[in-house]
This record gives sequence, C-alpha cells and structure tokens, in this order.
Amino acid sequence: MDKRRAKLIMSQVMYPHQANLAGNVHGGEVMKAMDMAAAAVARRYARSNVVTARVDELQFHHPIFVGNLITLTATIAYVGRTSMEVIVNVDVEDLVADSEPIRALSSYFTMVALDKNGVPKQVPPYVPETEEEKRLYDTIKKRREAIKKIRKE
Repeated sequence: MDKRRAKLIMSQVMYPHQANLAGNVHGGEVMKAMDMAAAAVARRYARSNVVTARVDELQFHHPIFVGNLITLTATIAYVGRTSMEVIVNVDVEDLVADSEPIRALSSYFTMVALDKNGVPKQVPPYVPETEEEKRLYDTIKKRREAIKKIRKE
C-alpha cells in the first residue's frame, strides 16, 4: 500500500456566504469541508466510492472568520474490513494579520467503502509504521471496540 494515499491536505479561503452577520463562519460549512476531505482521502485509499458512516468527537477549538484560510488535513489512521477511520484536523490562518496557523477543529470520521452496487467492500489493509501511527492505530482500535460494546448494550 502506497502510504501517500493515506493522507490528504486541502485548503480554502472562507467567504461571506459561508458566515453569519458577524463574520463567523458557520460550523456546518467547516463540517462539510471536513467531510469532503475525509471522503477524498478514503476514496483515494480504497479506490472506490465511500460514504460517511459516523462522525465522532467533533471539537471546535477556535473560531473561523470570513477571509481566513483553512487547511484541512485528513489522515487514514485505522482500517477495518470495509471501513476506514479518518482523522481530520482543521487549521485556520488569518492571512491579513500574517498569523501562524491555529488548530480550529478536529474530528474522527468513519468512512465505508462501497462497490458499484452500493454494497460495503473490503479495503486494503493498513499497517502503521511510525510510533505515532502505531499509537493512533491502537487508540482508535480501543475506541472502536468501546463503541461496539456500547451498541450491544
């Protein structure tokens, strides 16, 4: 598996139609961009259509305003049989103030690969290599097991 397929970076400037009257970008606009980034990296990894099955721990850390540049980093961190766990981080940068990027949002997206008939299909295995990848893999594996346990109860 080509590890370059497991990470994707997208950027966009936020515009007035994406914000409220005070200039704060709507959370839903950023969530949509996060979902698109998660879908793009999952689709590239699985080489098939994908759908969002779950979004966990969506956290807003910092506001985003009209004119800010957001950079979304979507990373495959865990792969099951037909699903992929994608971590999406959003950094925001005030281009006028020439500021350093600040983490604005983060979340976990569970994406499921589908075949041409819309049936879940197996995805290539993911083997974490670096210590950080192994740590994330183990953390997500434990979190997924806890979620499955809660569902059964």
